[in-house]
Amino acid sequence: MKTNSQAHGAFVTRVGLGLVLIAHSLYLKLVVFTLPGTAQFFASLGLPGAGAYVVFAVEAIAGVALVLGYRVQIAASAVVPVLLGAAWAHWSNGWLFTNNGGGWEYPVFLAVVAVAQVFLGAGSYAIGASASAPSLVAQTNRAAS
Repeated sequence: MKTNSQAHGAFVTRVGLGLVLIAHSLYLKLVVFTLPGTAQFFASLGLPGAGAYVVFAVEAIAGVALVLGYRVQIAASAVVPVLLGAAWAHWSNGWLFTNNGGGWEYPVFLAVVAVAQVFLGAGSYAIGASASAPSLVAQTNRAAS
């Protein structure tokens, strides 16, 4: 069973990751680059331009779900391939995200945080069925005993 500090830690991690995903989708992709501009960027990488709209939707929906604490493990799992794809897209720019074109350090870090969130579960102040559901770690620990 999680302690209050562990549940609060999962909450802080969940909300932080969710807010970053919301900002990355709604602000960066929708406002700054625009969705058509993001689609052109995808196409410049050899990816289908329509994938930009899918990535936008996954980031936005998962971000909101994480902030609210709804289906947290599903939302966190859904963004891992998106974040690893972002790391791939920025790989040639080097490690630092401050490099020209952005490097791969930031998306890899976010992917690691998303994986951690899958194991942490929703934590405190979550809504929906997943708020009271045990985390994967608790399920694994019970199965091992």
